[in-house]
Amino acid sequence: MALLTLPQMSRRVAIGSDIRQARRAVEQLRMEAGIDCVKVSKAASDLLQFCTEQAKSNPFLVGIPAAPNTFKEKKPCAIL
Repeated sequence: MALLTLPQMSRRVAIGSDIRQARRAVEQLRMEAGIDCVKVSKAASDLLQFCTEQAKSNPFLVGIPAAPNTFKEKKPCAIL
């Protein structure tokens, strides 16, 4: 078994690193290829429909009723 010089070792490490990086890229591309694509216009209309349906129950849009508001202070702070 021959001993490797420093340039040969660094070249092997670089090649090994390139192979690992290429394998990760292939893995990522395979995963992305399996994702079903949706047209932007379809996704936008679905999102608009969802937001319209949920708007009635969104406290940021309709506000919180004053009577059952659990976040309202019961009485002001007495420490001054």
